[in-house]
Amino acid sequence: MNIRNKRWGWLSATLLIIIIGIVAAACGGSDSSSADTAAADTAAADTAAVETAAAAPEKKIVMGFLSNCEGPFGPFWDATLAGYYTALVQFAGATPVDPADPKAGVTGAMVPGTEIPIEINTDYGCSDDKADKALSEAKRLVEQEGVNILIGPLSGDEGIAVANYAKTQPDVTFLNGISGAQDTTLKVQAPNFFRFFTDGAQWTAGLGAYAYNVLGWRTAVTIGDDYSFPYTQTAGFVSEFCSLGGKVTDRIWPALGETDYSSYIAKLPNDVDGFFLDVGGTGTVQFVNQYTEVNGNDSLQGKVMGGAFISNPAIIKELGSKVEGVVAGSALPSDATDANWTTYVDAITAAFPDQAGNAANIFLAGYYNNTQAAILGLGAVGGNIDDAAAFQSAIAGVEISTGVGPVTVDGNRNAVGANYVVQVSDKGATTLFTVPDVDQSFGGAFSADTPNPDRDNPKCVAGNPPPWAASITK
Repeated sequence: MNIRNKRWGWLSATLLIIIIGIVAAACGGSDSSSADTAAADTAAADTAAVETAAAAPEKKIVMGFLSNCEGPFGPFWDATLAGYYTALVQFAGATPVDPADPKAGVTGAMVPGTEIPIEINTDYGCSDDKADKALSEAKRLVEQEGVNILIGPLSGDEGIAVANYAKTQPDVTFLNGISGAQDTTLKVQAPNFFRFFTDGAQWTAGLGAYAYNVLGWRTAVTIGDDYSFPYTQTAGFVSEFCSLGGKVTDRIWPALGETDYSSYIAKLPNDVDGFFLDVGGTGTVQFVNQYTEVNGNDSLQGKVMGGAFISNPAIIKELGSKVEGVVAGSALPSDATDANWTTYVDAITAAFPDQAGNAANIFLAGYYNNTQAAILGLGAVGGNIDDAAAFQSAIAGVEISTGVGPVTVDGNRNAVGANYVVQVSDKGATTLFTVPDVDQSFGGAFSADTPNPDRDNPKCVAGNPPPWAASITK
């Protein structure tokens, strides 16, 4: 048989099948109607299934954690974990695996108002305050572990590095831990990086005016670790103190992680009214011990304005009467008794009772704030993070509940909030006064166009004091 005959045979068989089908349909009567109905039902079911699949989130929610388990801030590892997991317990319905140990994690976290699980990556990001290590860990969590919501990091240079990395990962959402360098949000401005806690300069609001107007300082020096966060804290103090007419005669920068401060202490002149201290982490304890060993146990009183670290509960506990009388800036009022503070402390106590004494610890509070914002953002989009931009827009619009009341973020996704000027004793820190609604511009002193805070900037320039300065008097 040739090819033509083969084709004709195939067509003949096909026609026969079609004819038989037509006859069967003609004889089928009501059976045909049933078949048609069944087919329609099947098609409708298939359409509904497609629509449901299209509406359901495709991306699973994987949340990761990045903090310091090593280096000068390693001792605050558990506090940062406690803040992170307390928010998941309070706002996502999670349960601690071991209330005595935050490292054990939680189970059962769900997007609020849904049955959508939040998968918690427990291969924690462990850094050591170095930007390259934090960046490496962030990349590992995002690119190898599949994390699409990252909470962290802790330290200043780390935050700048991770915010820059965020720009290369638009589908991943980054929320700061407690990294406080100004540049992280004011200069980098990654649209998917959020900081629901004020920055280091904001934590000094009121100190410069207190030194000038109340203590009568006219000259000062500053001493702080040589990296971006102390640059930011020092920038706040210098800007405010100098705007009122004060003079900063020197800025001293020991390396972060220094253990012997004797040569730096020797550089502190005796012919100035006082100094601003921003040596942080384990260095705070070492510096104060070495300074008081030379100058006496009460030598800091009236002589020192402190940054965020010296009012930290763990550091006060360590140093006791050596920090008696020191005035410091703090983002948290540890002596608060209002409902906001009580609710916050109760949440920590319920999740991790041993961490309740760390409520005024900025390391815990920062991770708590930012994790809460992520959870509320998830709730706002019903757990659907397929459209990352929509999810990030939802986060930008949330108002979180904190120990100091509601907190929102500005156009650079940085918190606007109150600062507290406190006086330290061996029993804790007492709030002297509150500076409300401090924004990242610090009353107009800082913008995306001003020089980055560094060893020499901002310059000590008189004029244009921040709006709160005039109200801080004896």
